[in-house]
Amino acid sequence: MATFVLVHGAWSGAHGFRHVRRSLAHLGHEAFTPSLTGIGERVHLTSPSVGLGTHIDDLVNHVLYEDLRAIVLLGFSYGGMVVTGALDALAGRVRHVVYLDAFVPADGQSLFGLLGLDDRPAPTVGTDWQVMAAPRVFDDPDEADFMNPRRTPQPVRCFTERVSLSQPLEEFAFGRTYIRATGDTPDAPGTAAFDVAAAHARTSPHWSAREIDTNHMVPSNRPDELAAILDELA
Repeated sequence: MATFVLVHGAWSGAHGFRHVRRSLAHLGHEAFTPSLTGIGERVHLTSPSVGLGTHIDDLVNHVLYEDLRAIVLLGFSYGGMVVTGALDALAGRVRHVVYLDAFVPADGQSLFGLLGLDDRPAPTVGTDWQVMAAPRVFDDPDEADFMNPRRTPQPVRCFTERVSLSQPLEEFAFGRTYIRATGDTPDAPGTAAFDVAAAHARTSPHWSAREIDTNHMVPSNRPDELAAILDELA
């Protein structure tokens, strides 16, 4: 049995991994899916002060309070920012890191920076501090009916705050895998950044790379296929 910690993406919550949790449990694994403050089931806690640092604390505290060790830590999409920012605190408890169609920042990078939007100012009192959910497509109409009403606006600080990382990602002792969803169109949100990260993983001796033939919403569209890959990595 392996222990997985799955970190959801922007505008979402732990519910986005509900199919993957069941698949991993069927394979004999344990999966933890912390919800990030201000979005998903914790939307009632949203405020302009919520940012990437808040979500890093959410993840770190979840792992420490559950006393999880030798974990496989997965970040999906925006969750890649959260996972990376937590590594200085959690590296000794991590056996493998998986980036699922995710942003992979270096020290000092923000999500907006990875998208070429560094000039957007941080929110101040009286300014618009929320970012509306980017449109996404689901293979199953029933899944779309479930997920779309649960896609909540997200505080902009999550996208403007920069990651702090004490050393390059490749210098940590754990394994690294990038899983790229290959079914998105070139103009889908985040595609260019995901392509860069996947290309690096395919050519680096410090990474392994996998692909899943669906669009970005892998946990909803291909939960069993994702769980099978994670089972292999475990």
